[in-house]
Amino acid sequence: MHRRSVVDGILPSLSAAILIAGIFWIPSTIHSQTPLTVVGLALTSITGAVMIVHHSFPTASTVIAAIATVVGTGLGVCEDPMLAAAWCLYPLAIAHAARTRTLVLMFVCFLAALAAVVSVPGSGSSVIGQRLVLSVAALSVAWLLGTAVGKQITSAREAERARVQLEVARDVHDEVGHALAVISAEAGVTRGLADADERELRDTLADIERHARAALEEVQGLVRGLRSTHPSHLGEGASGRTAGSADLRSLVATTRAAGVDVVAAIEMSEKVDGVVRNVVFRIIQESLSNVVRHASGATCTVDVQEQDSAVVVRVRDHGPGTCTTGDSGFGLRGMRERARLIGGGVTWGNHPEGGFMVEARVPTGGS
Repeated sequence: MHRRSVVDGILPSLSAAILIAGIFWIPSTIHSQTPLTVVGLALTSITGAVMIVHHSFPTASTVIAAIATVVGTGLGVCEDPMLAAAWCLYPLAIAHAARTRTLVLMFVCFLAALAAVVSVPGSGSSVIGQRLVLSVAALSVAWLLGTAVGKQITSAREAERARVQLEVARDVHDEVGHALAVISAEAGVTRGLADADERELRDTLADIERHARAALEEVQGLVRGLRSTHPSHLGEGASGRTAGSADLRSLVATTRAAGVDVVAAIEMSEKVDGVVRNVVFRIIQESLSNVVRHASGATCTVDVQEQDSAVVVRVRDHGPGTCTTGDSGFGLRGMRERARLIGGGVTWGNHPEGGFMVEARVPTGGS
């Protein structure tokens, strides 16, 4: 695969080198005197070689191509208006796009426009003058195109970096936040039991250890994803595994152990897309984490059903509710972002009959 990509990268440069040599170098070289023919062929070979390797050595290739073109033009074995040098300049402009100032771009645009006007046939300029302005135009256009493409590449990389950072932030918040909330709740419940025996204390410590280890494994999975070459799998869970019914039952059991009376009715078939199941799991996880934090000891209902090619999730607690229903919580915003990525939506707020309710609707097949 790597060899094929290298070949695919060389072919356009090889084609361009053959085209420029055939049009601007070979005819002038053939019609020149014998000593100059040898020099012309040598310069042609050097120019073609640097055009082929220009991606690996853009600066050196541009300088060598420009010098060879100037020397060849002076000897009369070349009529190239710096197209070979412009070809080598293009990747150099891409690499330096982020550091190119607006004033430099304006100056290059001015040179390109001036060259286009001066090189118009019949303007009274000499052949040498026309070739000079054409060379300026070719180099200017190559730099402008390379700078534009380079800025697009930089923007795309920054957007991808921001996306990955947001995915990591959501995963850390959901998994580690839930584990810490459960650990804190279990510790608080155990501390409130004045007559707790040694067995109960050991069981609670075992649960705390299990939740802490699970959170640590999740963080390690995130780190491995960030260190890998393709961290795009982070959006499907740091563990790379699809959440199933067993994970939801374990999540409910963990929340019950933290002191929340959870009544669950989960009806979601395994035919539902894996990404959708992961999003449903995260929504329920964050909702139950909020119940543990803000309505510990209250009754909570979890209802998951498939309706009209969509999975509907409703998590309602019977606690005190909240005084704010906006987008103040990072976890709530994270739920909404996850749902939107697959074409769904999430709403939340105080329930008319008391407590707080989160409702989500996501398509069963993803997007």
